[in-house]
Amino acid sequence: MAGHMGMIYGFVARGTVVLAEHTEFSGNFKDLAADCLRKLPATNNKFTYTTEGYTFNYLVHDGYVYCVVAAESVARPISIACLERIKDEFLKKYAGGKAATAPANGLKEFGKKIKEQMKYCMEHPEEVSKVSKVQQQVNEVKNIMMENIDKALNRGQQIEVLVDKTDILRDQASEFRQVGTQVKRKMWIQNMKVKLIVLGIIIALILIIILSVCHGFKCT
Repeated sequence: MAGHMGMIYGFVARGTVVLAEHTEFSGNFKDLAADCLRKLPATNNKFTYTTEGYTFNYLVHDGYVYCVVAAESVARPISIACLERIKDEFLKKYAGGKAATAPANGLKEFGKKIKEQMKYCMEHPEEVSKVSKVQQQVNEVKNIMMENIDKALNRGQQIEVLVDKTDILRDQASEFRQVGTQVKRKMWIQNMKVKLIVLGIIIALILIIILSVCHGFKCT
């Protein structure tokens, strides 16, 4: 059998419409995968269902669903990493293109890419798992920093509202307007500092990923 026999089926769907798929095996797993697809929540997330010795792994992202069916012996992080790779390939090829209007099986040429990613993930599980772990850490840090930025911006907006109300109620009090301007400038500086910190962290994490995956700057 093929080198990626641990993964037996994969597809990409828009909603419940399967646009491309790949398998080299026969069985009822396609029907089971389609049944799970119809029951998936529409929100962006990752889902895994286990039945009859197989895992049905789904990645929902912006209206599209990526699926890989694998033997239970295949670790879930490997299946999820495979879904991420399939998603990246799909967006690279079809983002803003015909994927939005393609009919069922209208992008069947993408089945070859699904096959390639399934095969690669089964042949390089350690590398795929390592990259997936680092990417997860990057996403967690990014989400935390974005939440902090939102909180900082919200505080700034609240101060601006208070300043605006003060200006309206006391048009003749120039000292209040001066204070309001100073506060706005201070919040703008604070927001810029936060953004620069986030940018620095993201750049540092990208360098960590490169050094971890490529063992330095010797990627080939």
